[in-house]
Amino acid sequence: MTRHSTGTSQGTQTMTTEQMTGAQALVRALENVGVDTVFGIPGGAILPAYDPLFDSRKVRHILVRHEQGAGHAAQGYAMVTGKVGVCMATSGPGATNLVTAISDAYMDSVPLVAITGQVASRQIGTDAFQEADIAGITMPITKHNFLVTKAEDIARTIAEAFHIASTGRPGPVLVDIAKDAMQATCTFEWPVTMQLPGYRPVTRPHSKQVREAARLIVEAERPVLYVGGGVLKAGASAELKVLAELAGAPVVTTLMAKGALPDSHPLHMGMPGMHGSVGAVGALQKADLLVALGARFDDRVTGKLDGFAPYAKVVHADIDPAEISKNRHADVPIVGDAREVIADLIVALQAEQEAGRKGDYTAWWRQLNAWRTTYPLGYDQPEDGSLAPQYVIERIGELAGPDAYYVAGVGQHQMWAAQFIKYERPGAFLNSGGAGTMGYAVPAAMGAKVGAPDAQVWAIDGDGCFQMTNQELATCAIEGIPVKIAVINNGNLGMVRQWQTLFYNERYSNTDLQRPAGERPRFIPDFVKLAEAYGCVGLRCDRAEDVDDVIAKAMEINDSPVVIDFVVHQDAMVWPMVAAGTANDDIKIARDLAPDWENGD
Repeated sequence: MTRHSTGTSQGTQTMTTEQMTGAQALVRALENVGVDTVFGIPGGAILPAYDPLFDSRKVRHILVRHEQGAGHAAQGYAMVTGKVGVCMATSGPGATNLVTAISDAYMDSVPLVAITGQVASRQIGTDAFQEADIAGITMPITKHNFLVTKAEDIARTIAEAFHIASTGRPGPVLVDIAKDAMQATCTFEWPVTMQLPGYRPVTRPHSKQVREAARLIVEAERPVLYVGGGVLKAGASAELKVLAELAGAPVVTTLMAKGALPDSHPLHMGMPGMHGSVGAVGALQKADLLVALGARFDDRVTGKLDGFAPYAKVVHADIDPAEISKNRHADVPIVGDAREVIADLIVALQAEQEAGRKGDYTAWWRQLNAWRTTYPLGYDQPEDGSLAPQYVIERIGELAGPDAYYVAGVGQHQMWAAQFIKYERPGAFLNSGGAGTMGYAVPAAMGAKVGAPDAQVWAIDGDGCFQMTNQELATCAIEGIPVKIAVINNGNLGMVRQWQTLFYNERYSNTDLQRPAGERPRFIPDFVKLAEAYGCVGLRCDRAEDVDDVIAKAMEINDSPVVIDFVVHQDAMVWPMVAAGTANDDIKIARDLAPDWENGD
């Protein structure tokens, strides 16, 4: 091994040159880019990498029970640490089992590097045992992917993958490595020179566009700051608060931006969209200016696109130029990192105000406050005395507090977690937004707890979601990852059942997850016994008067994963609701009840 100093753009670094196998180069490169945790499962094609990984003192490998769990765990880890999450799998089915998590990370802009083994290079394209064209399969759902067939390319490719995943708009990158490349000997050199001539993400916004945005804000009568997940990705929550207070404008935060502005802040109108608050939806619909920051005008926010915010001009700022005007035309397009855009917008808005130009939103706030007062989020207690799922989730949030992390699955419980837990800090809420992946919560919570071992991590899951990935309870128990999992057990695929109630004449086709009433055992599986079989603590609660005590008991257990089976009313619904394909003006606050937009009463 030889070492010598070399000048780089980061300063003087010590160049390391050493002979080793491609697999050793892979592990060394992972160590050098700062990886401390990998979630994965070994198999034939990736096995060469697992041998030097066994000797690494810097990288902890967590053996999951399914590759999808590895991917979601890497996502959870990335979201709480801000680092790139790493998952690893073998070729063929191992790699294809990562696809769902990769797609999820792509939709939600989560920095992820997925490393897969591939059959030997001479066998590629021959339909060899456990061969799959994972690079081709994942091309539409990755920022970039690599097929590496030479040992000497492995270290550089790893450096490039981490750079791509973590810069610009974050996202997943796949590195597929042929088995013979890992077995061959190469000269390992570090640091490496990356070869990415076409990759130049823009972070600095154009000053003219920023000034124009500031001018529109002070001229508007009904502006709204429409905040998306890009603000959290950019670490721009502090800047957002300054901008909002400087402008005095209302703020709505999407599902992926919960906590970007504290829920308790007086300027915060709540979450917009299909299950957003009436005040947030009304703010967007009646606005004359939308300042979209790191948001992509997702259909779950806009509803029927041609009926969305019909009176509004649009300022659209996003780090991804492909998002600008993709769904809604931007009158002022701004390409740049959300933190830099907001910082520049603060300066430009201050200049407008110092010149005597300041917006008057008095009448606008009178209307907004009327909606907020008249149509607060709420829920009914079941008449039969059974447990309201909203109450359970609300109490978890109040007892665990704002410093905990909350990781939701997908469906009704996800929306209730967004509505009834108060998020006072950025990054406290993790969920699968764009892809809507059932089974996300348990492994993502596991990864979040690995990334933030001193924090409380609660998974808010449904009984349908939980049964898709609960095998990772074994991983949590063996690896000492004491997550807390609240299963909101209504015995059904709840959101699908809600749609069947509302739109399919209560024809409940294949949504009941349990045996018919009267048959024993009714609940299959018994989640308490299942938890215990996996080496976890299992608890059950079906009465409102016991909820606080059960949550408190779970919070006292910090040396084991805890699963709480909350048996709740099966017909609870998520309100408000904008039905799919309809305009936001058609929002319902109950089955046959719509708000009075004009009067707020």
